[in-house]
Amino acid sequence: MNDPAAACLDPVAGDVAAATDFEGAPVGPAARRRTREVRVGAVRNGGDAPIKGQAMTTPAPADAEATARQVADLARAGAEVVRITVNSPEAAAQVATIRRLLDAMGCDVPLVGDFHFTGHRLLTQFPDCARVLDAYRINPGNVGRGSKRDEQFATMIEAAILHAKPVRIGVNWGSLDQSLLARLMDENARRARPLEASA
Repeated sequence: MNDPAAACLDPVAGDVAAATDFEGAPVGPAARRRTREVRVGAVRNGGDAPIKGQAMTTPAPADAEATARQVADLARAGAEVVRITVNSPEAAAQVATIRRLLDAMGCDVPLVGDFHFTGHRLLTQFPDCARVLDAYRINPGNVGRGSKRDEQFATMIEAAILHAKPVRIGVNWGSLDQSLLARLMDENARRARPLEASA
């Protein structure tokens, strides 16, 4: 069985067959790291809480009605937390409206604001946005460059403290600080035994 999603019943034995990857190697659940529990709205994350399903919207958040409809659809489909991009003043201005629309629909799914390069300004210039979100997601590679990075990151953390919001630090390859990435790759290349990418 070479289907990585196939943890299925063996038609003969009736047992659950072992899942394998595309090359036939066995796969299974990874050991769970011990973490601290954090609440996003009423949803428990980490600690001994079950793993949660999270989704992210695709409409432009400045379109409050379309975003609220999709958030509600995602919640009905099983998303327990939904992220919305807050990437412009127009988007930040609509976050409170999105929350009001969801509340009117009876949809209490927690909203996480996904901030990019201007989050430090948006959280301070749009306090209703900062207040109604249940958590903030910050990508350190998208916070600022050079001497501005620490100050802009600190501004976002101060907003989180002011509004008692948890912060998720989320990094992905495309938004790593390129100068930091280049420096780390150069340092690795100079090692007597460079680390493998999988290390």
